[in-house]
Amino acid sequence: MTKARLLRLSVVLVSIFMILLIIVYWDNVGTAHFYLHTSFSRPRSPGAITAGEDWEALPDVDEFLVKLLSSSLKQNSSIPRKTEQLLIQGSNKPVVSNLEENVRGYDWSTHKDRNSLDQEKLQVERQRTLREFCANSSFTFPTKERSFDDIPNYELNHLIVDDRHGVIYCYVPKVACTNWKRVMIVLSESLLDQGVPYRNPLDIPREHVHNTSTHLTFNKFWRRYGKFSRHLMKIKLKKYTKFLFVRDPFVRLISAFRSKFELENEDFYRRFAIPMLKLYSNHTNLPTSVSEAFGAGLKVSFSDFIQYLLDPRTEKMAPFNEHWRQVYRLCHPCQIDYDFIGKLETLDEDAAYLLQLLKVDRLLRFPPSYRNRTASSWEDNWFAKIPLAWRQQLYKLYEADFVLFGYPKPENLLKD
Repeated sequence: MTKARLLRLSVVLVSIFMILLIIVYWDNVGTAHFYLHTSFSRPRSPGAITAGEDWEALPDVDEFLVKLLSSSLKQNSSIPRKTEQLLIQGSNKPVVSNLEENVRGYDWSTHKDRNSLDQEKLQVERQRTLREFCANSSFTFPTKERSFDDIPNYELNHLIVDDRHGVIYCYVPKVACTNWKRVMIVLSESLLDQGVPYRNPLDIPREHVHNTSTHLTFNKFWRRYGKFSRHLMKIKLKKYTKFLFVRDPFVRLISAFRSKFELENEDFYRRFAIPMLKLYSNHTNLPTSVSEAFGAGLKVSFSDFIQYLLDPRTEKMAPFNEHWRQVYRLCHPCQIDYDFIGKLETLDEDAAYLLQLLKVDRLLRFPPSYRNRTASSWEDNWFAKIPLAWRQQLYKLYEADFVLFGYPKPENLLKD
C-alpha cells in the first residue's frame, strides 16, 4: 500500500516537473523570454513592492513557480553585451518613412532648457490621487469593485510584457502608444530586421507596431501557460515595473476623432462612420468606400461622434473601440498597482525620467513629440456646438478618468 502511494506521488511530481519544463521551453523559444529578475531596480512609491519583498504572501503554487523558474533562468537575467552594443548604435534622427509621421511631423527641438519637474514628487502625487479615489467608497464607477481575478482575459490585452527588463506597459490609444509600443519592441527584441533586433524605435514600421502578434500581452498568457497563467500574471505584477500614460479625456476624444474620421480610414469608415451617418445625419445609400464618401463631402461630424458615444445602443452592440474606451476599462488602475503614471501633457519629461528609472536610457531615447499634437486649448472650439446637456452626459461617461488621474473638471464646458 505504501509503495503504491509513493508511486502515485512520484508520478504526480514528475508530471508537474515536466509541465514546468515545457513552460520554460516554450517561453525560451518564443519572442519574449521568461526572466524573473531577482535584483531588478524599480521606482519606489508608497506601498510599492520591490523585487524579493513579501513573497511569503504568495500562494504555494506561485512560490513554487517563482523558486523553480528563477533558479533555472537566473543565468539569462541580463541583456547580452552584443545586443546592448547594437541598441546603443544608430542615428539620433532616423529617416522617417511612414506616411503618418511625414504628415504630422516631429518636433526634434531639444528640451534641455525647460524647467525640470520634480519627477519623484510628481509620481508620488499622481499615485496618491489614484489610490485615494480607488479606496474612496463614495466615488463609484463600473468595474471599480472587481478584483484582478474577476477581469476576463480579453480585457487584459492592453498589458504588454517585456521579460528582458521586467516591464509591463498598459497602452492607451491616442496617448503616444505607437512610440511606446516601439520602445517595448526594442527592449524585448520581439521583432527582427534582417535577423537583427531593431535598435531605433522609429525604424519600426507602423504596421508591425500595431500587429497583435508582435507583443506578448497578458491576454496571450492563457494560450501559453494554461492554468498557470493567472499565477504568472500575479508574479509579474509583483516583480515588474508597471507603467501607463494618460491624457485629458476630452482632448483624447478630439484626437481620436481627428485621426479616425477626418483622415481617410477605410476600416473606421465602414465600421463606424456609415452607421453614424445613417443614425445621426439621416443619410441613406452611402458610398461603400471612404474615398468616394470624402469626395462627395460625406464626413462624420464631431456632433455625430458625441451622439454615438452617448447613445445607449452603442455599448449594447459592442464595447467602445479602444481609441475612445475609458482608460479605467483598458488598464484597470484600481486592480493593478501602477508604479509610474505618465501624462501626455508632460510626455518629454516623463518619458526621459521613466527610461532612467528602468535603466535603459543608454540603450535608446524616446521618439520626439508630434509638432501638431491636439492641444487642450482646442476644447472650447471643438465643444462650442455641442449642446450643454450632451457635454454634461459626456463628462459623466468619462468622469472616472478625469478623477483617477487628476485632471480638473472642465467647468467652462459644463455650465452655460
